[in-house]
Amino acid sequence: VEPMRGTIFDRKMNTLAFSFETDAVYAIPYQVQNPLSDAKIIAEKLNLPEKEVYNKLTKKASFVWLKLKPSPEEAQAIKEARIPGIEIAQKAQRFYLQGTLAAHLLGICGIDNQGLEGIELYYDQYLRGIPGSEQAEYDSKGNYIPMGERRFIDAQNGASLVLTIDQVIQHIAERELEKAVVENGAKRGAVILMDPMTGEILALANYPTFDPNRYGQYPTANRRNWVLVDQYEPGSTFKIVTAAAALEEGIVRRDSPFFDPGFIIVEDRTLKCWRAGGHGSQTFVEAVENSCNPVFASLALRLGPEKLLQYIRAFGFGAPTGVDFPGEAKGIIPPLSRIKNVELATIGFGQGISITPLQLLCTLSAIANGGELLQPRLVKEIRTPDGKEVIKTFGKTTIRRVISRETARELADILSSVVENGSGNRARIAGYTVAGKTGTAQKPGKGGYGQERIASFIGFAPVENPKVAGIIILDEPQGPVKYGGVIAAPFFSTIVGDTLKYLEVKPSKNTEEKRQNLDKNTVVVPNFLHLPRTKAHQILKEIG
Repeated sequence: VEPMRGTIFDRKMNTLAFSFETDAVYAIPYQVQNPLSDAKIIAEKLNLPEKEVYNKLTKKASFVWLKLKPSPEEAQAIKEARIPGIEIAQKAQRFYLQGTLAAHLLGICGIDNQGLEGIELYYDQYLRGIPGSEQAEYDSKGNYIPMGERRFIDAQNGASLVLTIDQVIQHIAERELEKAVVENGAKRGAVILMDPMTGEILALANYPTFDPNRYGQYPTANRRNWVLVDQYEPGSTFKIVTAAAALEEGIVRRDSPFFDPGFIIVEDRTLKCWRAGGHGSQTFVEAVENSCNPVFASLALRLGPEKLLQYIRAFGFGAPTGVDFPGEAKGIIPPLSRIKNVELATIGFGQGISITPLQLLCTLSAIANGGELLQPRLVKEIRTPDGKEVIKTFGKTTIRRVISRETARELADILSSVVENGSGNRARIAGYTVAGKTGTAQKPGKGGYGQERIASFIGFAPVENPKVAGIIILDEPQGPVKYGGVIAAPFFSTIVGDTLKYLEVKPSKNTEEKRQNLDKNTVVVPNFLHLPRTKAHQILKEIG
């Protein structure tokens, strides 16, 4: 007697996955009297191959399933046929109420009530329940003894789960992610939103997606939750780690001067800035706003391999975050013995290492919350099968303090300047202060780096009282512009902006007043890249 699998709720007790009983047809081979003729009748009524049914009816087993999900008409036809040894049992079927919503997180179940992927697999021991049984005495030939002993042992239904996910925020993330991937012709994309003060994941989306109710109809690749189980080279978003280490160690200040000629020479290598000709004279704040590679390469060299590696590992890179999801990747951090000056310089601006998006978001959350690295969580509570009583609660788990409150506050302020004045200006959200960092990483391939890019943006808001930290990644965008600050930041703005409104976080009038005063003295030049000259002239005239 199968137990009912536990229900999965979102953080507000909205049902995401549940089980219900359906008919299933089985056979007791020893009780089948005429296998040949019975197989023909059963095959006809259940729309199954006759040979397959015959093989099952003649199998040397005490019990075999014939069809697990017959239609109501098929089940009724078998009942009316009254064939000896052919019975109908109640079997639990899993149903995902919201279809594709949070599919990669929830995962899928097999035909025997077992979790196969995702949360369904990770928490299978709780969700599965304990089977019961209906016992009766049979003789040596497998015939039921009418006056024999009978026992019925109740099944214990599985526990319910309450996720940290909010289905409304999840919907916002999935809606905007699909737009971002389709509009930019990207291979795939991902979004994670987290409460930086607790480590609770509010939304996690991948695109392309799939429907767990019909997962067999989709390519296997669609089911891969790559944002947790795969790793990638982050590029410029990783500069927040180098900046945090440099500020904490006191080797740089906000107003520290730098000069960028467009490259930096490290041993026999020339490492170029993304901007031809470089950024010239700039302060450290301006270098972060400009996402200047030579500056971050020089900071890494000043820190040295031991110290930089110490901070990289302290922020959790190179080890699983401990999130409650199966198969989490840990990333690849080169050992100290392999980090020479060139490798050290490139790590400083996010090349030569592999991380997961969740690891990077946990690092940003540490900056947002005052310097503490938190363990991310997907499940908030385990409850009784009816969902009314709490069995176990998962609270905030602090792994370690990585940087001081003062450094975290200083870096948060610098990252807010990236959004207000620098490369992340398209991530602005009306009425809210946003801190963030853009990223445009080259993808490594055979023989070096190719032409494909990963565009990303990572940020949190409001800066003064962070409620949401998020990351959006677009893998291999195919449009003419592939910069994270141009194609990823606007979608981050919409996702986090809508989320803050949904969470009823009040906008600040002061923020908009400051922006309006700044904008009065600022001329924003549109992007004319790849436009015909006549079209560019026309746009310039229109905006005066």
